[in-house]
Amino acid sequence: MTRVFAAVLLLASATPVPAHSLLLGATPAPDAVLSASPLQLRLHFNNRIEKRLSRVRLVDERGAVATALIDSRDTAPADSVVARVPPLAPGAWRVEWQVFSTDGHVVSGAYGFRLAP
Repeated sequence: MTRVFAAVLLLASATPVPAHSLLLGATPAPDAVLSASPLQLRLHFNNRIEKRLSRVRLVDERGAVATALIDSRDTAPADSVVARVPPLAPGAWRVEWQVFSTDGHVVSGAYGFRLAP
C-alpha cells in the first residue's frame, strides 16, 4: 500500500502546471515595416488571458507614449487582445503589453515595428 501511495504522489507531482501566457503572434508583426498607421493591434497568446486586467501601449523612439485602448466590445477569442491605436507618426514604435495570465501571474513583453514615412 505504501508503494502505491508513493507512486500516486510521484505522478501527482509530475502533473504539468499551467504555463505563463506566451505571445504567439501579433498584428502588426514584430519587426514589420508599415506604410500606414495601424488602426488596431491584435495580440494572440497560448492561453486565456483576463482582458479587463490587460494593458497595451506604444512608445516611439523619443519615449513618447501613445496608449492603445483595449476595446471593451472586443469579441476576439479569450486568448487574444484587440486594442485601438491612435494615429501614429512615422518612425520606430515599441509595443509594450501586460496581461493577467490564467495561472494568476502578470506577464509582460515588448516588440517593435516601424512606420515608414
